[in-house]
Amino acid sequence: MPEQRYTKVSRCYKTFRVFPTDVNNHNTLFGGKLMAYIDDIASIAAAKHCRRSVVTASTDSVDFLHPIHMTDSVTLESFVTWTGRTSMEVFVKVVTEDLLTGERKIAATSFLTFVALDDNMKPVDVPKVVPETEEEIRLHETAVVRAEMRRRRREESRKFADVLTTTYSWE
Repeated sequence: MPEQRYTKVSRCYKTFRVFPTDVNNHNTLFGGKLMAYIDDIASIAAAKHCRRSVVTASTDSVDFLHPIHMTDSVTLESFVTWTGRTSMEVFVKVVTEDLLTGERKIAATSFLTFVALDDNMKPVDVPKVVPETEEEIRLHETAVVRAEMRRRRREESRKFADVLTTTYSWE
């Protein structure tokens, strides 16, 4: 029987405060900064699941649902939702809390894919993930559809790359 790990093994959290240097011209958290935090915590969840080095294979989606303000704290929660042979889908949930009122919102969600690597930087098999909570089970059950969408999108990207140039307009 292949090795298995419960989702909770990979679950991790990161909380930070939004400062003036973190915001854009709309006085909300700069999206690129949040994307970097998302990739960081997702890579930790993937590594905790497989106990290997991992590499980001794709950022499948980042859906910004609510702006994040300077009065907010931000908590990112991530965990492995599904595994292929060498790849892992990681879900990241971004929750804001207005520090003055205590109101919480889901500000963003994201799905990323990571590949586990051996010591020679070659893909290596990962343990299957075993969901337990209602949230984990729902994300696990819907992962096959997302995996198929990723596969199709990757194929389209490869085809598109064949017609793109590597020269610049000023050359």
